[in-house]
Parts: sequence; C-alpha cells; structure tokens
Amino acid sequence: MLLHKLKNVKSSQGIPLNGRMCSQVVLLFMILTLPAFSQTQYSTKNKKALELYFEADNFRVRGDYDRAIGFLKDAIAKDKNFEEAYFRLGITYKNKEDLKSATENFEKGLALAKDIKKQNGYRFELGDNFLRMGNYTQALDQLNQFLLTEKQNGIKIDQAKVWKQHAEYGGTHQNEKLSYAPKALPDTVNCFPMQYFPVLTADNQQIIFTKRYGRGHDDDEDLVISVKNKAGQWTPPVSISEKINSTAREGACTISADGRYLIFTLCGAKTYGRCDLFESRKVGDGWSTPVNLGPLVNGSSWDVQPSLSADGQELYFVSDRKGGIGGSDIWYSRKDSVGRWKKAQNLGSAVNTKYDELSPFIHVNNRNLYFSSNAHPGFGGLDIFVTEKKEKSWTIPQNMGSPLNNHEDQFAFYVTSDGKRAYYSKDEAEKKNFTKIFSTVLPAQVQVQYSSSVVKGKVRDKENGQPLNAKVELYDIQKDERVSMVQSDSVSGEYTIVLTKGAEYALYVSKPDYLFQSLAFNYTSGDHTKPVEINIDLQKVKTNAVIILNNIFFEVNKYELKEKSTTELEEVIRFLTLNPALQVEIGGHTDNSGAADYNLKLSEQRAQSVANYLIQNGIDSKRISQKGYGAQNPVKPNDTETNRQANRRIEFKIIQ
Repeated sequence: MLLHKLKNVKSSQGIPLNGRMCSQVVLLFMILTLPAFSQTQYSTKNKKALELYFEADNFRVRGDYDRAIGFLKDAIAKDKNFEEAYFRLGITYKNKEDLKSATENFEKGLALAKDIKKQNGYRFELGDNFLRMGNYTQALDQLNQFLLTEKQNGIKIDQAKVWKQHAEYGGTHQNEKLSYAPKALPDTVNCFPMQYFPVLTADNQQIIFTKRYGRGHDDDEDLVISVKNKAGQWTPPVSISEKINSTAREGACTISADGRYLIFTLCGAKTYGRCDLFESRKVGDGWSTPVNLGPLVNGSSWDVQPSLSADGQELYFVSDRKGGIGGSDIWYSRKDSVGRWKKAQNLGSAVNTKYDELSPFIHVNNRNLYFSSNAHPGFGGLDIFVTEKKEKSWTIPQNMGSPLNNHEDQFAFYVTSDGKRAYYSKDEAEKKNFTKIFSTVLPAQVQVQYSSSVVKGKVRDKENGQPLNAKVELYDIQKDERVSMVQSDSVSGEYTIVLTKGAEYALYVSKPDYLFQSLAFNYTSGDHTKPVEINIDLQKVKTNAVIILNNIFFEVNKYELKEKSTTELEEVIRFLTLNPALQVEIGGHTDNSGAADYNLKLSEQRAQSVANYLIQNGIDSKRISQKGYGAQNPVKPNDTETNRQANRRIEFKIIQ
C-alpha cells in the first residue's frame, strides 16, 4: 500500500513521509483523478447536494476525512444518483485507508457513469484498490478494461500497465509459499510505538534501528542500539549517542562490519537538501561528531536510506535527484585512494525503474543487493527483490517470494552474514499505528550463494599487550586483489573483517615500526559461517624478530613458487621498501617426512626461490640471505597432517 506508506507511516528518511514524495502523491492524484470530473456540469441538479459536495472538499483537502465523508454521505442522501459524490467519497475513504468502503463507492459510481472517461476514472481506481487488497483477478479485470478504452492519459496508462503486471504476477505466484518463519523481536526491542530500518553488525551482536513515537511529519526520530548479552538475548535499546541524536530527525542508518563506521540520514539541519547523509566514527566507546558526506554524495534533493559495504568503501543510497531513471532511484559512491567519497552515480536501469526503488541493502559479501520496488514484477505495492553483482553489471532482480512479499508494502530488509536469516520492519495488521521489527529464517531457495563470516579479535603489542591501531587488509590471493581494508580501534585494538565463501584469502596486519603479520584462510569450499576470533600480536621491528609467511605456496616436493604466492611476496617487498636499512633472512622449513638430507636440500631450494623473487623485483641482494633448516625446528609435533603442514613453512627473520 504505497500511498498509505507515503502519507502516513514514515518520515522523509523512512518509507517515506517527506516533502518530495507527498507532493508527488498530491500531484499524482490531481493528474489521475480530476480530468474525468473537471467539467462544470454535474450529474445532479440538487443545489443542496452540490453545496454539501463542495463543503466536503474543504475538509478532505485538510485531511479531516471523517467530516468530509459525513458531508458526502449527506449529499448522496439528497440525490442517490449523484455520481461524482460517489467518486469523491471513494477517494476520501481511500485516503483514510478504508479500501473496502472506497471500493463499494467506486462500484456504485461506475454503475451510474455513462461517459467513457468517467468510467475509466473508476476502473483505474478500482484496479488499484483490488490490487492493494490482493484481489488479483478483479484487479486484472478492471485494469484490462481500462487499458482497452483509455487512449489519452499516458501517465495513467503507464501506471495501469505496471499494476496489471503485478496482478498477473500475484495471481500466478501467490500460492507458491516459501518457508519463511517471521517472528517479532521481543518486546525488549520492540518497545516504542514505531521502530524500523534495522541493521546489524556483521557478528550479529548489535542491532541499530530508528525509533519514533508518532506518525506526524515533524515527529522526532532517533537512532537506538541494542546488544546481545552473554545469554544471547537482546538488551533494552538505548540512544546510540548524544552526539548523533538531536532535535533534528536521525534515522535510516547503515554500519560497517566492525560496528565503528556509521552513516545515517539526517533531516532538518545542516543539510544541502531536505535530507542528507552524515557519517560518524566510533573510537573506543564514543562516537565522533557527525559530518556531512558532502556535495559529491548529497545534493539539493532527498538523499536517504544508506547501505554501506562491509569494509566501508562503497555506499548505496536512495535519492530523487535529477538525472535519475524514475521517482526514487538507488545511487552509489565509492571511496578514492585517500578515503574520500567520489561523485555519486546512478546504479542503472538493471535495478532502477521509472517508478520507485527504495531501502537498498548490500550484503556483507558485497555481491547481493536487496531493495524494495513498486515496478519490478511483484505482488503489488513495494516488494523486496535481490540482484547479484556480476563483474560490473547486476543480474535481473528476483522477487523474494511469498509470503514475505504480498499485496502490501515490504521494505528495510537486512540479511545476516551467513545468509540464513533476515531482519525487517512492517506494520502490525491489527495496529496501524505500530511498526515492529521482525526476523525470519530464509528459505534455501533464496539464500545467498556466497555466505560470509567474520574474523575478529584484538591487535596488540607482543611485548606489553597494549592495543594497537593497525591496518588490516584482506586479499584474494587467486586474483592478487585487495578485497577490503579496515583499521583496528586505537583504544581497544579491536578489529572485524568479513570473509566471503568462494575464495582463498591472505590477511595482513601492519603498523609502522612493527613487523607485519600474515594469516591464511581457505574459504573456497566448506562451511565457514561461524565467526573466528584471532588476537594478533605484532612485534617491534628489531633484530631476531620472526614471522611465518603463511601465504607462500609450493607444489608437493617442489621448490617453484606457485603463482598465488605473489600477494605475500609483494607484501614482503613493500615492507622491505618501507624499511630500507633492514637485512633479513629467508628460512625454509619442512616436516620430518622423508630423508633428512632430502628435506634439508628442499628447504634450501624453497628459501632460495623466495630470495630470488625479492631480488628480481628490486630488493638489494646484500639485504637478503637464505637458509634451509629441513625438519630441525618444528613449530608443532609432526603427529598429524595438520601439524606437518604447519611445519612446512617459510620464515622471515630480521638479522640486522
């Protein structure tokens, strides 16, 4: 029920009560409903009925629907064949969201209408009403008749074609029920008259959402946060920060995977347009003063509903700015090499339509984009769709299916990193003034192909245990491509980074004056949805400091470097370039399988291969020495294949 949402439910940052959309709705109604009834001749000659009819409009345009209805009923009582009064009564009931009464009056008026233009006006409204009530057969009947006879009003024809598409799709698919199992979050979370637009951190331990006490256009909205306690229960939500919440309206936010970079919508203060996107960063337990993202992202229009990639490098949001494809489009921006947002671009016609696309959510795998649309084939109103990024294009959006989607509006959809559960907000059917947050398991048919998990922990100084602010980089070693980069918190040392199924990763943790740390994760197959916790201790750059190069690879019993070793070797080169005075040793090690002489020679050859690569790529040979140790210095007992694999390694040691 798009009209209901636009006019009554949310603010300019939700689905959405805002100046642009409301004015568009008013204009749309003027365009769509008035031409058929703009003539000076009315079907009644009863002066009292006409007086009551005009008096009703004084109240209808002010939103006093009950009094308008009373006057229109009185007008009809004066003349039961007063056709225009039935139409206006139907519109008024529709504004009030009483679709049953609206439909009854449209049908009565249609029975009286003689002029084809007036009949088309009724059929257009009835097609919309039946669609919004989920009566697809009746909607299709009215829309087909409308399209058969309406030849002039292009706006209405285009809209009717979209509605017809929904009626056909809904009629075909409404009984194809997927195994969604929606359940409202506990009252601990759903404790406000309205709460919506939920987002979670990648580890699913924090949920942030917008809370609101009323439906008025200027009613305050704030961001609140709830965290899971040790028992796995959500704690009562509290204001996210006094620095973020204010007398303006804050809401519709997004947060990076580690929960330390927040972008949110702010309406009513210090904005380029009606609503802008602002950012804030968390250091320790405190949030920074919000800063406007600037004119390359925000404009003089309506910029809302952000969604941030897991590493905080890409941003998707909704805008009605010029240069778009339809009413509200999804736009995106990327950060440049120094961390500044680039000029926003339209996501394109694969996703955006000439109508409305809203509430985008980019999954932490940075492949699947969820959004709401009232134009892609669906069940009517706003449905939730998903599209997948393929290189530089997006696949055809897929409807998420029934009963998640139905003839009402669905929006604000968040999918957990493992792809198995979703959170979203919706109106309670029995309480129109109450919006709750729900969660549901996702049926297997609509789960993401590339699920994700998180690696998190603390970065510390190895000697004194103090937290360190370090750079944490994730590389896809098959592509030799950096996937993401985050910073550990300067106060706590905490970091969180997302690893998505389908790749082999190298994780590097580095800080000036420290020896970098190398970790390896093979997520090409298997189930890796459980979070991994790894604390990383960095050593100061000093003589005898040693690290294991965990992403150097050789074939069995061979010493030629595999191509996927390139990422690690380039990391070593970067380190040596930044520390030109250092001299290092490359040490080769094996397990105890086979003859000792063979192992010693193999370890020497492997160390030599690494040294040769460094020298051939610009490192002075005088700074590099190599040595094979064979099986002399195991890091683990050679009693299992896993342990033997750990003993087969290349070490990097500072010797001067």
